[in-house]
Amino acid sequence: MSQVQRDRFRKAQSNGVHMGLEIPYSDMRKGEPYGEVFITLTDGKTGKVLEERHVPNVITADASILAAIYFNDKDSRNNSANMLAIGTGATGALLSPNAPDPDQRSLNSEIARKPWSSRVYRDASGNAVAIPTNIVDFTCTYDEAEAVGALTEMGIMSTISDNPLIKNENPDVFPTRDLTRDLTLYDVLVNYLTFGVIVKPSTARLTITWRITF
Repeated sequence: MSQVQRDRFRKAQSNGVHMGLEIPYSDMRKGEPYGEVFITLTDGKTGKVLEERHVPNVITADASILAAIYFNDKDSRNNSANMLAIGTGATGALLSPNAPDPDQRSLNSEIARKPWSSRVYRDASGNAVAIPTNIVDFTCTYDEAEAVGALTEMGIMSTISDNPLIKNENPDVFPTRDLTRDLTLYDVLVNYLTFGVIVKPSTARLTITWRITF
């Protein structure tokens, strides 16, 4: 865990989290799961940090259906939240796109997806622990040749296939949300985030840690 991530974590346990605005910790929790995302862009050769961000996300409406699927029949789906998808299709201004909507079912313009490089349980102080807790860090790194472009959106996926090149996307395009669709047949978008554009060149690496507190 980077010092930035640890500092943010400790602040969240007391006064609040600064994500471009102050959000009181009590307002973030309210007994509901929530996510926060740490984004780090580094130079591929020197390792110099080019940009760092810490932003909130939305948990999609489909996430609750996915949870119901697992509670009812865990064997009906092979994968849980197993990949990170990233794209260039957030609507609105490049530097200040429209806020993410929980009815989103896929990225607007996905350019890459990749399995997590690590999944780590953390305790209330932000320390990695070997036993299950209600806080999990999911981390993914896009290397120099991956996810190159003007990035504005990303999301956690539960995919049908383990191969990131094979997509089974929900045919609904936001704001359409057909509740008669059987989500066991599709990749499910669990969390969704839009953000001011990050231009990732082919000389940089992008590391995303998505922290979910249940």
